[in-house]
Amino acid sequence: MKIFGLAGWSGSGKTTLVARLIPEIAARGLTVSTVKHAHHAFDPDLPGKDSHTHRMAGAREVMVSSSQRWAHINELAGAPEPTLYELIARMSPVDLLLVEGFKRAPIPKIEVWRAANGKPLLHPEDPHIVAIASDAPVPGTSLPVLALDRPAAIVDFVLGHCRLTAA
Repeated sequence: MKIFGLAGWSGSGKTTLVARLIPEIAARGLTVSTVKHAHHAFDPDLPGKDSHTHRMAGAREVMVSSSQRWAHINELAGAPEPTLYELIARMSPVDLLLVEGFKRAPIPKIEVWRAANGKPLLHPEDPHIVAIASDAPVPGTSLPVLALDRPAAIVDFVLGHCRLTAA
């Protein structure tokens, strides 16, 4: 399984870009999954649903299954956040695993950067950033700069970097 990341500051458009890359990768006959890091508490489980009721009652883990999908929710309850590699170990194998966030992880990644966001570039401090996806010229970089509005070209770059070919 090849692993490739997208990193950038909040509001840079990482999630929007990932959502545009996934169908482009799938259309090329490759399987793709994602791991996303959140910097805040989040709840994928809605109040009123049985799984939420189980979790709120104190269940450490809840698994929900149907003929359409299954989900596994693990309550950390004060335990340390799992590392990216611990999370990856729980994923089913695919051709390409896209990692959103985890900006300090030592994996190859594209920095998603928008000048209008007013945030500094990450790549000068991160040798694992191999390209930048932006909606504007990027000052002072020798890295490839990819246009945010051209997801097919970004997929070409990612697949080339990972040495993956369309099925």
